[in-house]
Amino acid sequence: MSTHFGGRTLARSQALQLLFQAEANSRAVLSVLDDDFALSEGPLDDYARRIALGVDEMRPDLDAVISMRSTGWSLSRMNGVDRNLLRMALYEMLFVDEVDQAVAIDECVELAKAYGTDESSRFVNGVLGRVADDLDTGVDVVAVAREAAEARAASEAAAAEAAAAAEEQAAAAEQGAAAEDAAEEAE
Repeated sequence: MSTHFGGRTLARSQALQLLFQAEANSRAVLSVLDDDFALSEGPLDDYARRIALGVDEMRPDLDAVISMRSTGWSLSRMNGVDRNLLRMALYEMLFVDEVDQAVAIDECVELAKAYGTDESSRFVNGVLGRVADDLDTGVDVVAVAREAAEARAASEAAAAEAAAAAEEQAAAAEQGAAAEDAAEEAE
């Protein structure tokens, strides 16, 4: 990496690296911290640890907010850097009182320029801007995202039940037709 970060920007960079390692290895951040982990710079900053652990703890809610506000992109379609940068910035915006929303967004955009693709900075800025607009109008984005996720899960469950019922009906019809064919052959 050609960019040198310092202060809280370095801490955010380290938190991103921890989150990426945890996600890539399907592990919790605490598990990564308990083992050997790789950082591009310095000893682990306390703020990096705080952010990484906080994001890990709040991941379901953060992911629900991201899913609600990332138009056209599911979490699984996003690259890992963008996904974890969004989680970090949202965590700071929602749960770290001493960090201003604009600072969280600006820092995320700068890290996206350093670590992401050519489109990453615009993408994360757009998603975070939509969330900031919601927050500015008093929307409880976590509650709304939870409700949307629950509704989506209920809809998917209903669709799965309907598909299973249709499959059962098709199998029963097939068995009935086979029984009729067997009866005709027996006559």
